[in-house]
Amino acid sequence: MPKNTRPSKSRVPSAVNFNHALIYVKALDPALNFYRDLLGFKEIETIPGEYSRLRSRNSRSTLALHISELPENLVPGGVWLYLEVKELDRLYLRMLAAGVRFSQEPKLMPWGWRQTFLKDPDGHKLCLYSAGVKRLRKTKNLQNL
Repeated sequence: MPKNTRPSKSRVPSAVNFNHALIYVKALDPALNFYRDLLGFKEIETIPGEYSRLRSRNSRSTLALHISELPENLVPGGVWLYLEVKELDRLYLRMLAAGVRFSQEPKLMPWGWRQTFLKDPDGHKLCLYSAGVKRLRKTKNLQNL
């Protein structure tokens, strides 16, 4: 294996574009209630009882919800979904009223994002956040966090 495994810029043909994330679920209806009805994703394609693809109303990225009976597909892992929300506190209160449990109420983090944490009906980890002007800016002194 070469010592320098990082590709040079001249060999990278184009930037990668994020298309979608696939989330395995035990049952489609609770997942649709969570992602479509509570978080506001738009359902754009469905195979009843098996699969649904949802689009964020503010981007072209999508989430795919897919039924799986394989236990290894249903184990929540080390992947977190970070979903940006303009009116974070409003959504937080609406979801709380709907019975959703959060592990942290919305809180301003040292890097300038306001965040709250929760799990979907299948135990997948999510962070809902509002970054405001810090959306794509580099944060200084992260080593001091």
